[in-house]
Amino acid sequence: MRRTFALFLLLAAAVWPALAVEPSEMLPDPVLEARAREIGQALRCVVCQNQSIDDSSAEVAHDMRRAVRERLLAGDSNEQIFTFMVARYGDFVLLKPPFKAGTLVLWLGAPSLLLIAGIALLVAARRRRAPAAPQPLSDEERQRLDAILSERKD
Repeated sequence: MRRTFALFLLLAAAVWPALAVEPSEMLPDPVLEARAREIGQALRCVVCQNQSIDDSSAEVAHDMRRAVRERLLAGDSNEQIFTFMVARYGDFVLLKPPFKAGTLVLWLGAPSLLLIAGIALLVAARRRRAPAAPQPLSDEERQRLDAILSERKD
């Protein structure tokens, strides 16, 4: 039973990315379809934002997949298709955006926040001091303490 379930999970995981691409979208030429899949894995769904257009079932991802395939049938190169998509949706559409002034936030945002948080923790740790050792009791305080303790014993 466990083996059957494990096999089912393995097959489901292998097929999962292909679920978004509908059979009606697929190109009859396997070479062009392979290029379309390669391009689709490099383009971000602008609605889902954390999925490629090949993995997304959003309507806009469907439109983007169709546009990629139309451009392939028109004879565009992969680079021309990426240029077309960037012109239409911006650099954000690329899952690996280029490193340039407009995408610095995408590339440096998370490391910058991590660095700032680390510095803040370091500063907070340095400000936190070990509690000072208690001062010894004065003679007057010692006498009062002895008096209180002797009252409790009685």
